[in-house]
Amino acid sequence: MKSRTDISWRLKDRIFQPHFPLVMGIINATTDSFFLGSRVSSTEDALRSAERMLLDGAGILDVGGQSSRPGSAEGDEEGELKRVVPMISAIHQRFPDALISVDTWRARVAEEAVGAGASMVNDIGAGLLDTRMLSTVARSGVPYIAMHMQGVPLEMQEAPQYTDVVNEVTNFLSDRIHAAHEAGIADVLIDPGFGFGKTTAHNYTLLGQLGRLVNLGYPVVVGFSRKRMINEVLGTTPAEALNGTTVLGTIALLKGAAILRVHDVKEAAQCVKLLQALPS
Repeated sequence: MKSRTDISWRLKDRIFQPHFPLVMGIINATTDSFFLGSRVSSTEDALRSAERMLLDGAGILDVGGQSSRPGSAEGDEEGELKRVVPMISAIHQRFPDALISVDTWRARVAEEAVGAGASMVNDIGAGLLDTRMLSTVARSGVPYIAMHMQGVPLEMQEAPQYTDVVNEVTNFLSDRIHAAHEAGIADVLIDPGFGFGKTTAHNYTLLGQLGRLVNLGYPVVVGFSRKRMINEVLGTTPAEALNGTTVLGTIALLKGAAILRVHDVKEAAQCVKLLQALPS
């Protein structure tokens, strides 16, 4: 298994060596995101958010144009393209050294976003919602994040059920890693999909045994920023869930998570810095 210090990613025509842990800042080019503070409605808004996040310590900017909150319906491809591609292009032109991820399950959106400046694809469908996704990413020559989700966003939280959530998620992601490599994708990351077809109990069971996923040997991305798994326990709203997000981020890092996907970059980056100050 590769250690965290010797992983290299191919980003199209260059080699990049990530230094984990990294913070991934969320930029939502949609009016339907569950957290108002992550939404941007124009290219200028996106540029301001990108600049702030980079200054606050973001290692990756994750730009998405299709809501995947529980209960959200599938939007149209053309609308997603119109929201995402111009923002990625503008961010890439303003900040050419920034590592930009496109959050999409559609192969065409991924392809056009990479052409506009994205250097990573973050797919909630793990290549199963669009059968062209894996081959498209392989041709694009960028890293790929495969996420676990039970069902689809419209109905995924209606009645999620597992016999053993840790085994099922681990086996699913192991299979998708194999599928991605078989398709020709060199660099794969995995995401257990907190809140995607899982109850709060499922989410905490996964977090408690996150080491099982880390042991697969691939960087683990965690995304529970301001989500229901925090608010159901604390009785908070998404707007009040920053402290809970930071606590869970700390736990995830201690268990070996490589990337924190968050709305609040500054606080997550501070969390990383404080943990790095601990003697090894």
